[in-house]
Amino acid sequence: MNDVPPPGLDLGRLRAHLDRELPGLVRGPLEARMCEGGRSNLTYAVSDTGAPPGAGRWVVRRPPLGHVLATAHDMRREYRVISALHPTPVPVPRTLLLCEDESVTGAPFYVMEFVEGTPYRTAEQLVPLGPERTRAAVLALVDTLVDLHAVDPAAVGLGDFGRPDGFLDRQLRRFGKQLDASRSRDLPGIDELHAALGAALPRSPAPTVVHGDYRLDNVLLDGDDRIRAVLDWEMSTLGDPLTDLGLLVMYSVRLDVPGSPVSTAAGAPGHPDPAELVERYARRSGRDASAIAWYTAFAWFKLAVILEGIHYRYTLGSTVGRGFDRIGDLVPLFIRHGLTTLKEG
Repeated sequence: MNDVPPPGLDLGRLRAHLDRELPGLVRGPLEARMCEGGRSNLTYAVSDTGAPPGAGRWVVRRPPLGHVLATAHDMRREYRVISALHPTPVPVPRTLLLCEDESVTGAPFYVMEFVEGTPYRTAEQLVPLGPERTRAAVLALVDTLVDLHAVDPAAVGLGDFGRPDGFLDRQLRRFGKQLDASRSRDLPGIDELHAALGAALPRSPAPTVVHGDYRLDNVLLDGDDRIRAVLDWEMSTLGDPLTDLGLLVMYSVRLDVPGSPVSTAAGAPGHPDPAELVERYARRSGRDASAIAWYTAFAWFKLAVILEGIHYRYTLGSTVGRGFDRIGDLVPLFIRHGLTTLKEG
């Protein structure tokens, strides 16, 4: 790892805090690197140089540097849902501690175990697996989503994790406000898409724990293509489970954008098409997915807003990582796909 700690993480203060809260956990000096992939909250892989090989490795999550939207980067909620789901069939890392003292790293953060695995973000990464393994991995992603939506929130202590009543309407208003908070340029069609979604709200099924950002590169696959951990729970809540399915369908549409900083896994040979994913989810979960076009259009809108927020932070110089210079170019494309999906089904 690099001797220079990445931005947003003071290793000396982190070590002192771990020694106070979890005495004996760390044996030697800490090293850290920033993990690629996260476009919002920052993720660091931290290792104990005094630990035996294969031990002493953790992950630290904290909000982005600089411009932070209210409620969008709540470490307590993310820590809570991962901790609650650990005993269930949903694979998540084991959590170690939550720190809300901003003097340690400059923001609240939490620490969880390091899980070995690969987050497949691009079609090129999936090619060595071959069509059959790629297909099986994506179908397993659907099955894990069904497992998540089968969890009884009250039984795992998440009965008050969200407000399911009026969920879709509230989501639309929330992302509308996030869009307004990050507006710095003209985005033709985005207000039309927002209004059209609001005029055609479907009736939600019974609420479940919702991941909010469910896709292939937010899970870790081991060498046998099994899902070892579902990551990035920052947008999780109680709500309409079909929003997760709509997002998964959206990410299964091939975009053919060279050098895209957003997942291109849908272009890999063997990747199932959206219709098969919807059919498998509906069959295994028993839910009616006939309104999936609305949920997919909503996913296009939501991602357009999120990407615009990241673009805005990039223009302010308040975020770090590769690929941020190209994110702004994707927003108009997502808006167009959202409008087309909603109009054509």
